[in-house]
Amino acid sequence: MSGGGTETPVACDAAQGGKKRDSLGTPGAAHLIIKDLGEIHSRLLDHRPVTQGEIRYFVKEFEEKRGLRELRVLKNLENTIQETNECLLPKCRETMEGGLGETLQRLQAANDSICRLQQREQERKKVINDYLTASEKRRLVQWEEFLSGQPQRRAEVDEEHRRAMERLREQYAAMEKDLAKFSTF
Repeated sequence: MSGGGTETPVACDAAQGGKKRDSLGTPGAAHLIIKDLGEIHSRLLDHRPVTQGEIRYFVKEFEEKRGLRELRVLKNLENTIQETNECLLPKCRETMEGGLGETLQRLQAANDSICRLQQREQERKKVINDYLTASEKRRLVQWEEFLSGQPQRRAEVDEEHRRAMERLREQYAAMEKDLAKFSTF
């Protein structure tokens, strides 16, 4: 079925070594029939040579057209790059250099302002921390004084309580005597 085989006519006696063709029922005849069918098939249905020619033509045309199109695209790209290098790049560079100096000055001013704010904040925190530390020390001193004075105050309160209890006992004792006088009646 490759189509590249040699053609042998079916009725050719010379191709079979001078023998007459066997009848259709013999194995040799079937072989010849299959061979003939393969040749007919390759001639009628095998379009590879034509298809390959068409493919070669299509590829050739495609490459030529594509080559021209790519050449135009590359030329346009070259023109665009040249225009950019000659016109746009110097303008951008000038604009950048002019704006960059001003931007750097603003950035430096902002940086200085932030540094001053940070310094003020640190000073304020230091003052607050110093005040809190001094306040804590005063509270500790006051607490120590309070704790050291507690035994004396407790003794004073205990003494006052003892005297008040004495007075109350004397008062109740006097009241009992007075009641005893009145109950004898």
